[in-house]
Amino acid sequence: MAEDKLSDYRKKRKGSHTDEPSGAGTNRRSGSSNSGEGSKGGTKQPRFVVQRHDASSLHFDFRLEIDGVLVSWAVPKGPSVNPSDKRLAHRTEDHPLDYVDYEGRIEEGYGAGTVIVWDTGGFENLTETGGEPVSAEDALAAGHLKVELYGQKLTGAFALTHTKMGGDEANWMLVKVDDHGADRRRKPTSTQNESVLTDRTTTDLEE
Repeated sequence: MAEDKLSDYRKKRKGSHTDEPSGAGTNRRSGSSNSGEGSKGGTKQPRFVVQRHDASSLHFDFRLEIDGVLVSWAVPKGPSVNPSDKRLAHRTEDHPLDYVDYEGRIEEGYGAGTVIVWDTGGFENLTETGGEPVSAEDALAAGHLKVELYGQKLTGAFALTHTKMGGDEANWMLVKVDDHGADRRRKPTSTQNESVLTDRTTTDLEE
């Protein structure tokens, strides 16, 4: 159940001063277009969100809605739209669905810093094995997931692969697939720093 998957999330925030979602409404789906919900052919899509998190070190949190929670990776350099770039993605604790539109300043404790919604939208699971579709849950367990993102800054397919690089079980690799959303010159993580929901930056939240 989603509640069980959020135990690590709550433990890491116990005793911290934070306005982050508690996860009590983890199965809630907002009707607002700002929530990041996507649709295709009249069918609701699961959501993704990429949050710019200016904590002890600046990084981007890449999150996919899978099985009632936001499965999450911390990407130090942020996602790239250049298929030649390979981005380390460190698997972190699952987050509640409420986190999909969270922006704020975490004053102290775990993850202290500022967070904005850098990009969000719907996504489609494209993972296949032998030409047969694989569920997102099974793909995650197998260590290879391919998704199509329908965001404002990120579009097209991305692949996540469990590498265990450096002997760390939490390490994955995030790579842009060479398709319509690829661009070898555009560098969105360094040139587009604003929130897609509020136009704020993490600097704005520090003031």
